[in-house]
Amino acid sequence: MNPVFNSRRPISRLVVSIIRELPTSEITIEVDSKNIASIRCGSSFFKIYGLPREEFPAFPVFTEPKSLTLKQSELKDGLRKTSYAISNDEARYVLNGILFSLQENKLTLVATDGRRLALFETELEFPKSHERDFILPTKAVTELQRLLTDDSSIVISTSNNLVSFELNGCQLVSKIVEGSYPNYRQVIPGEATERVTLERESLYNCVRRVALLSNDKTSSLRLTLSKNNLDITANTPEVGEAKESMSIPYHGKDMSIAFNPEFLMDPLRNLPNDEIYLELIDEMSPGVIKIQSPFLYVIMPMRVST
Repeated sequence: MNPVFNSRRPISRLVVSIIRELPTSEITIEVDSKNIASIRCGSSFFKIYGLPREEFPAFPVFTEPKSLTLKQSELKDGLRKTSYAISNDEARYVLNGILFSLQENKLTLVATDGRRLALFETELEFPKSHERDFILPTKAVTELQRLLTDDSSIVISTSNNLVSFELNGCQLVSKIVEGSYPNYRQVIPGEATERVTLERESLYNCVRRVALLSNDKTSSLRLTLSKNNLDITANTPEVGEAKESMSIPYHGKDMSIAFNPEFLMDPLRNLPNDEIYLELIDEMSPGVIKIQSPFLYVIMPMRVST
């Protein structure tokens, strides 16, 4: 039996691990007729048993692909603002990725796990014939984020159940998640009754500190709005309680609402803006976080005893 099949670690990861650990000097890689690779670097030597290249899966062929081009920085920004909301529940497989919606000269990215939803939009010119929706699986999203830079452009091509991303001399090809993404528009709340402007970093730091007193069982903290003040509190039986207060420009009605702290912190740590806007209807309706660009984040409230 070829030794490659006995290894518990995929051979590609093994090679990457070897290269990463080698000293910073010239590396020589030679492959013989039996597909055995010899890796030399200084006094280090490794022999890796490979497979014939004919056994490697053929690269997918795109038939009549529909392609469009956009700035890498825009896609990088959009994925950063949405990818944290991807569901990891395998039973809801259509949510195990990001929806790419190409409609009416807009690229809309959506991610949701059923308890929160992140949405990003950017203007993009493309012909009507290129309109379509597809779901990019989580693994492809992760790899794409590693490849994206702030410079140059990226070409996105789709064909049947495949999507290709060409950037920086690389091409990433992925299958598209089969199935229909749920109607995300219907979970976006209507007009808010209260809207408050908050300093993103200050809010994040307060929530992070208070969240230290929330546990996995309750996993909630309460936001209480009053005139020019926001109280952030957590109360965990048999552990203790925490409270932070922020001075804010608020003149609406007194209101109290509870959220999952991790869900609240995710957009705060991934948005670059100095200010965010928190929109609320009442303590039982979803809250919405917005910024001064086409983005919104819907977070479901938690029911907790007072």
